Amino acid sequence: TERSLWHAEKLHAAAAKANGRLRIIKVPGDLARLLADRAAGKPVTGALLSTEGAQNLEGDIANLARLHAAGFRMIGLVHFFDNDVGGSMHGLKKGGLTPLGRQVVQQAEQRGMIIDLAHSSAATFADVMAIATRPVVVSHGGVKATCNTPRNLTDAQLQMLKANGGMIGIGYWDAAVCAPTPQATARAILHVIRVAGIDHVGLGSDYDGGTTVGFDTAHLDAVTQALLDAGLSDADIAKVMGGNAARLLAAGLAPR
Repeated sequence: TERSLWHAEKLHAAAAKANGRLRIIKVPGDLARLLADRAAGKPVTGALLSTEGAQNLEGDIANLARLHAAGFRMIGLVHFFDNDVGGSMHGLKKGGLTPLGRQVVQQAEQRGMIIDLAHSSAATFADVMAIATRPVVVSHGGVKATCNTPRNLTDAQLQMLKANGGMIGIGYWDAAVCAPTPQATARAILHVIRVAGIDHVGLGSDYDGGTTVGFDTAHLDAVTQALLDAGLSDADIAKVMGGNAARLLAAGLAPR
């Protein structure tokens, strides 16, 4: 918990030094102002605090309020191991939500914190979908149809994501798309569109220094070109390149 709170302190310090160029997104109004300013040509960047695994709650639901007060607005339930709230796709048991996990999902939604199902076991994924009242995100991953690795989503899971109103961010690294190329990322995006529709897919780079990627943010136009080559319209590509993510954030950030 303290490590996460320290991360929040560091981000707030960075924003304070940035003379308005770095903004922390906490409520839908923050996002709307950021997008309007970017559309007007202002060089501003938005930042959103999230966890990658709810082990930082240390088994205490009260710590969710502490994270929210520090600015966290997204909570990934699990990372590379099972924890107090649910099972990981990489875990030993790969179980579903625990009673604490159910509390976390419900209270996070009430506070305007988005649930991230990246790395979740199939059981945890299904359990969250059964109780979620707001769109959820799989922030970074892939699909089994184009890259059959354990953590990638099945078509049935994509259908659940569609019914929930959520989205998946397709990654750029080999374990997500089986080849670190713009074309492989585009193939996965196109499959999600075929199964779940254009409103439920976006970008999920996982640019954290720990993945092997074939291109960086200077080359995202290569993904755009691959989607153009596949026949997607400009409007649909705009949804993939950020429109869907903005919609999901706006829906999930407002407290209930």
